[in-house]
Amino acid sequence: MSFAERAVVFSGGIERLVAIVSLPQHPLPRGVLIVVGGPQYRVGSHRQFVLLCRALATQGIAAMRFDYRGMGDSEGEARNFEEIWPDIRVATDQFFLEVPELRDVVIWGLCDAASAALICAHRDPRVTGLVLLNPWVRTLEGLAKAQLKHYYWSRLMDKEFWRKMARGELAFVMAISSFARALATALGIGRGRTAADNSPVTTAHADTNTSTPLPERMADGMSRFKGKVLLILSGSDLTAQEFEDTARGARRWGRLLADTRVERRKLPNANHTFSTREWRDQVAAWTADWMRSW
Repeated sequence: MSFAERAVVFSGGIERLVAIVSLPQHPLPRGVLIVVGGPQYRVGSHRQFVLLCRALATQGIAAMRFDYRGMGDSEGEARNFEEIWPDIRVATDQFFLEVPELRDVVIWGLCDAASAALICAHRDPRVTGLVLLNPWVRTLEGLAKAQLKHYYWSRLMDKEFWRKMARGELAFVMAISSFARALATALGIGRGRTAADNSPVTTAHADTNTSTPLPERMADGMSRFKGKVLLILSGSDLTAQEFEDTARGARRWGRLLADTRVERRKLPNANHTFSTREWRDQVAAWTADWMRSW
């Protein structure tokens, strides 16, 4: 199906936000709002979001990708993923104005954009579905456990690892030091450790608004959201592996992901941003097929 693209500038309070709408000639009543993971802008790594929107538009699915405040061409101060819900709301308003045929929307988010959607999507009845790729559930202990399980353990099984130990190479010594720090964090021990050390990491993905751990707030948001969910995970990505470990270790997550409204897909060798054409096309196909299935 043919489609057109147009740039849109709209109000996010006192700041202006920028979006691109991919509009099919005959759009379906359900569209996709792409929320980018930060820090990033609407094009995405290796033009991921551009190509996704165009692939969806050829199948009659209107798609809009935008820069929230402080990113890309949008105005305002930079913010973390837990502060972007107001921007998602006004972007949804604009999407409905740009595509009058819309009845409801799906939020599509990678990494911390998926986390933001999980926490807040239940607040907007227009959002009837979520596509979540490699959701960010980062805590210090969660990261350390994932590193031990998915990285350091394989290294300990590597003969070359032990040869380097015998030669006393500097890089190996540094690796042992990192391993020891990860082990101490995973076990919850360490000099000067406080209760705050168990809260989500204070980086660009920081969780600084509440003392409740990020995975718990995400689970709470998912339990409140009554729409459909498509979960897509990469097989070769620490963020995805940390999410899987978190889900396996919590009964609540197990119940949520076992719900009939949740569909799960996994690309065994894919990296965090699904950077090859094969992986990208598979994600687009899964998204389109799932959206047409309900």
